[in-house]
Amino acid sequence: MAAYKDYYKTLGVPRSATQQEVRAAFRKLAAQHHPDRNPDDPTAEERFKEINEAYTVLSDTEKRKFYDQYGTGEGRPPFASGTGGYTGINPDDVAGFSDFFQTLFGGGFGTSGDPFGSFPRQQRKQAVTATLEIDLLTAYRGGSTTINVNGKHIDVSLPKGVRDGTKLRLRGQAPAGGDLILVLKLDKHPTFQLEGDNVRVRVEVPDYKAVLGGSVRVPTLDGDVEMTVPKGTQSGKVLRLRGQGWPRRNGGRGDELAEVYISVPEDPSRKQLELYRKLAGLASSRSSKAAA
Repeated sequence: MAAYKDYYKTLGVPRSATQQEVRAAFRKLAAQHHPDRNPDDPTAEERFKEINEAYTVLSDTEKRKFYDQYGTGEGRPPFASGTGGYTGINPDDVAGFSDFFQTLFGGGFGTSGDPFGSFPRQQRKQAVTATLEIDLLTAYRGGSTTINVNGKHIDVSLPKGVRDGTKLRLRGQAPAGGDLILVLKLDKHPTFQLEGDNVRVRVEVPDYKAVLGGSVRVPTLDGDVEMTVPKGTQSGKVLRLRGQGWPRRNGGRGDELAEVYISVPEDPSRKQLELYRKLAGLASSRSSKAAA
């Protein structure tokens, strides 16, 4: 007999919790236990699955009502006592969840039998593919975001560092009850341009600092940092900030490529103009001596 799952305890909410409280608890726990945020914890993936399973049930009004009525602490789902099982479930929805979930919602077969044996193939609901546009910083940071599908709010947990074209499968969340497959599309960002594992930015460097060298503020995915500009830096030169790029699939991060463009005062003061004229004179004198 399948071991009982206390979904309320898993999410840390009382049985009287509102849908908003259930959603808030899920978001917090999903962000805390996501495997991508706990690469050194071998239990994180299993814990994340338990959280997702609990939310799958408690966020759905019908599933929650059925669970409250029949998912007893003795682990005796309705069909085990002759009352009949849950109806209207897509058989594909039970795959990947615990024996308890499959027993309660999948017709009583569990993982040791064939959970789809009693469902004609033509009755299985089709998956639906949709595009989810997210901004670059959201993709970098990961976390939870909410989408609206036919008036229904669905929480989606994004792994940190997802890439353009990544597919996320939400079981049973399509309008007709099949799986919803989200294809992620990263929107263009005004500051950062993703190039594989690297991130490219343009950095404004004042003309005097390009000549003399010094430090400038540079935007990164984690906030501004100080970058040293060598003496005599030319416009178009690319300076590399190691480890400030996109998360790599195998661990670590790429680099940030800071492309320099040299700026001059748009409205120079009288003193600045005077100094520029002196500089021009020095340059002209130097050229004349070189020609001689």
